[in-house]
Amino acid sequence: MRSEAGTSGQPARDAGTSGQPARDAGTSGQLDLVVVGLGYVGLPLVAEATRAGLRVQGFDISAAVVDGLNAGRSHVDDLSDSDVAALLGAGFRATTDESALGRAHTVVICVPTPLGEDRGPDLGPVRAAITTIGRHLQPGQLVVLESTTWPGTTEEVVRPVLEQASGLSAGRDFFLAFSPERIDPGNRTWTLHNTPKVVGGLTPACRERAEAFYGQFVSEVILARGPREAEMAKLLENTYRHVNIALVNEMARFCHELDIDLWDVIRCAATKPFGFQAFRPGPGVGGHCIPIDPNYLGYRVRARLGYPFRFVELAEEINAGMPGYVARRIGDLLNQEHKPVRGSVILLLGVTYKPDIADQRSSPALPLAQLLRGQGAIVRFHDPMVAHWHVNGLTLDRVADLTAALSEADAVVLLQAHREYDVDALAEASAAFLDTSGTARSDAAERL
Repeated sequence: MRSEAGTSGQPARDAGTSGQPARDAGTSGQLDLVVVGLGYVGLPLVAEATRAGLRVQGFDISAAVVDGLNAGRSHVDDLSDSDVAALLGAGFRATTDESALGRAHTVVICVPTPLGEDRGPDLGPVRAAITTIGRHLQPGQLVVLESTTWPGTTEEVVRPVLEQASGLSAGRDFFLAFSPERIDPGNRTWTLHNTPKVVGGLTPACRERAEAFYGQFVSEVILARGPREAEMAKLLENTYRHVNIALVNEMARFCHELDIDLWDVIRCAATKPFGFQAFRPGPGVGGHCIPIDPNYLGYRVRARLGYPFRFVELAEEINAGMPGYVARRIGDLLNQEHKPVRGSVILLLGVTYKPDIADQRSSPALPLAQLLRGQGAIVRFHDPMVAHWHVNGLTLDRVADLTAALSEADAVVLLQAHREYDVDALAEASAAFLDTSGTARSDAAERL
């Protein structure tokens, strides 16, 4: 039976004082933290740690990312250029020089964990990161994986690679933990600072060290029994959302056929003060988490236990089918106007994966555009956050004059209700308007 701290159950020794950073370790130019991977997870971590007074560097293999940050340019929604300038003024620097890893008390891994061509987990970026870290790993260092992955990765992948590369032993010579990222891009209410941070350490000393590290700039640290529990907690959070989004997406289809206003149904159900949380349908799911993370859990269940995680696979099927359903609804709207899809001008509004951010990762707008173009439609787009959009190898420019584009379009589809949009006014100005966000109140709009 696993101990509370993980599989080893070994106390940490020769790794600094329990729960405290080994301040005298390493060489000159000592750092409190190096963040590996400077994207939408890594940069907010850099920002909070730097603001708390820690000595921070960021490591990334992309010279363009590093050069941009060192020049004061942000490439993520949650930090502005002025935020990056403030970080630089506080001593932060980004680097492609991996030697910085050996000078840090703590190294946190925030690299992507995408899906491969077979829709299975691709741990290539994680393996590359830990191999690089292992070459520079020093006694007393804390290494934390934040990248979302299947349960068991910290112990079965990260630990052996670090130990083999460094010759050091996890839980004895260095500290190892997993702490799932909980970044919600564009959310100004819940940030890294005030969102509780889950931590699972390989040993009790690893857990204490990780708790002490995050406690310097996070308001609350939640201690998991071990790394597997912390890894699973992240997958449960996102699988919960994936399944419930699929539920309302499927309801959207049959409610439309039954002439039931699902948006009003949700509004009414949401008044219940207990036992219900509102989820809303949409054109599909996007971003890094929902389209990807549940597949890591489904893969692990099938690979280790030999049977499918049926809820995840069904939710994936439903959510992945929503762009096709939206395309059919567009076709229905055009049919009402006695127009075919082929040759019709269709204007898509909001091609990012969520409102008020520029992030296009896994946006359902892309497969929708591909379907419409495949049916012969002329696809145009407008998004205040995106100037150029890539579809099927082509680069589409944002329409320059939204008013003119509305008048020229045979159908307009609202995918993301950015704050800049006056949705009802847009619907009133359109020949046919499909709102997939449930925002419109005008009778001129048809809601998903």
